[in-house]
Amino acid sequence: MNTRLTWICHGATAANRKALFPLDEPLEEKAVEEAARIAALPYADRIVTSPALRARQTAEALRLEAQIDPSLRDCDHGRWAGRSIEAIEAEEPENLMAWMTEPGVAPHGGESLLDLRKRVAGWMDAQSAQSGHVIAISHAAVIRAAVAHVLQAPPSSFWLSDVEPLAIVRMTSNGSRWSLRLPH
Repeated sequence: MNTRLTWICHGATAANRKALFPLDEPLEEKAVEEAARIAALPYADRIVTSPALRARQTAEALRLEAQIDPSLRDCDHGRWAGRSIEAIEAEEPENLMAWMTEPGVAPHGGESLLDLRKRVAGWMDAQSAQSGHVIAISHAAVIRAAVAHVLQAPPSSFWLSDVEPLAIVRMTSNGSRWSLRLPH
C-alpha cells in the first residue's frame, strides 16, 4: 500500500512578517497572488486543510477544494498567540527558552512541541493506512513536525528545518515507513 503526501505550507501573513505567534489571521494579498501562480498540482485522492483561515485561503488560491481536518491545525501557542517573540523574550525569557529547548513543555498553556509531533505522526499514520495521494495545506510547525517524524530525528531537531510560506514538501509511505521525497 503506497501513499504520497504533498504538504503545502500556507501563504504569508502579517504575523509571519512581524514574528508573532499566530492567531487566525488572513493571508497577505501578495501571498494570495503567489499561491495562484503555483503550477497545477497533480491529481490527489484527498485534499485536506487546516481549519485556520490562512490555510483555507491558500487552498482557495490554489484552486483546490479541500476538506477541513482539525488534526492539521497549527500548534496551540496558548496565551502567547498574537504576541511577538520579542515581547515574550522580554517578559518571560525562561519560559521561552524552556519551550525552545525542552520539547515536552508548554509554558504558554498550549501544546508542547512533543504533543504536536505525536498529533502529526498519528495523522500521517492514518493517511498511510488509506493509501493514495493526499495534499495537505497546513502550517510550518506542522510540516516541521512531519519532517522530524519521517527522519526519526530527536524532538530537539524541530528547530533545524525552516519551512517558508508556500513551501511544498513531498513524502511517501510504503505502509510501514515514511520517506522524504526530494524533487529533481
